[in-house]
Amino acid sequence: MEVSLRSFCVRTMLVLVVLISVNAAEEKDELKLRLKETQELLSSKNSSMADWYDDTWNEHTMEDPEEVAAMVDESIRNSTERRKLGFFSCGTGNPIDDCWRCDPHWQRHRKSLANCGIGFGRNAVGGRDGRYYVVSNPGDDDPVNPKPGTLRHAVIQDEPLWIVFKRDMVITLKQELIMNSFKTIDARGTNVHIANGACITIQFITNVIIHGLHVHDCKPTGNAMVRSSPSHYGWRTIADGDGISIFGSSHIWIDHNSLSNCADGLIDAIIGSTAITISNNYFTHHNEVMLLGHSDSYQRDKQMQVTIAYNHFGEGLIQRMPRCRHGYFHVVNNDYTHWEMYAIGGSADPTINSQGNRYLAPANAFAKEVTKRVDTNAGVWKHWNWRSEGDMLLNGAYFVASGAGAAASYARASSLGAKSSSMVGAITSNAGALSCRRGRRC
Repeated sequence: MEVSLRSFCVRTMLVLVVLISVNAAEEKDELKLRLKETQELLSSKNSSMADWYDDTWNEHTMEDPEEVAAMVDESIRNSTERRKLGFFSCGTGNPIDDCWRCDPHWQRHRKSLANCGIGFGRNAVGGRDGRYYVVSNPGDDDPVNPKPGTLRHAVIQDEPLWIVFKRDMVITLKQELIMNSFKTIDARGTNVHIANGACITIQFITNVIIHGLHVHDCKPTGNAMVRSSPSHYGWRTIADGDGISIFGSSHIWIDHNSLSNCADGLIDAIIGSTAITISNNYFTHHNEVMLLGHSDSYQRDKQMQVTIAYNHFGEGLIQRMPRCRHGYFHVVNNDYTHWEMYAIGGSADPTINSQGNRYLAPANAFAKEVTKRVDTNAGVWKHWNWRSEGDMLLNGAYFVASGAGAAASYARASSLGAKSSSMVGAITSNAGALSCRRGRRC
């Protein structure tokens, strides 16, 4: 009886093994078939996208049929899922760059950049949901009636647009470039300079991405009529000459630009602006680099949240990297290699969360302090929440912290996880406008 029962059990187990093997083989064959079909489909779609992109490259605005939109959306979804699995990581430690730069066909998947944002401005979609617009004319002859094919004509449109450039160019603006909502300026693959004239104004709008520009030698302009949309133009008073001026706007991402030598600030954000990320930029040769907050008396700036991440503050800088008022500021994994007066300043009780930065103090023994409280006595600023956590302080640099120091007080000034300050050199090594070429990894 025992032998029969044992024999029955053995035969049963063998049958189960055979059935499992058959099912596994069938599932494996089905997976192979699905994988082959998927590869053929993606290959076909990539080919179609490439043909569509090249055939229409010389048009100012590209028609966006439902089929093409579906391809773009699918590409974005696939890219997002791969990033979750870590398959697309270049291993630089810079999560923005690791998100898109490994793809040798990045120029076919440009809009996937909109899914790579980090920090407080991470939800800025720019022109992701619109057509491509190709800038082919560097001129700016008429700020009221801009010609199709110019950057000014592109940025004032009411519809979402992803703006790219046909070739290298220097654009000298006669008046402020007043942008409209839901626009991306994407200069990857070209060498584009906004220089020697007026520069960029982001005023009372939302969802803007600016990527890959050289912005320099901006000058005060104004006392002129300037168009801000297809249906409106108006009188502009004298502008300060900022590189990028953010005024009463939200969901803004400024990434991988090179900025220098402007008449006022390189980047200013004022009058209730918020949800801003300033990342991967290279700042050089300037005095007052970045102002965040309009004035000590302007209470609406208490809502301001700005992430300043992975930037290189380089040679020839003096102060305001940034200079903050009222709001909440996350300064994370930046490389400070030059300042003459101070790196980070503030007034009107801002919360400043400095994490994982590298601060290299200048040789001047009187300029070693990273921080500066502007026109405020110690009895007041000792209550402000300013902290340094994991920062690397070199050549005698020191950060004067203040406030209660409780972690909860920094919740509104925390927007992403900081990397170790020892990684800052690698993370910021490609800060500024990139030298990308089509058909190659950027």
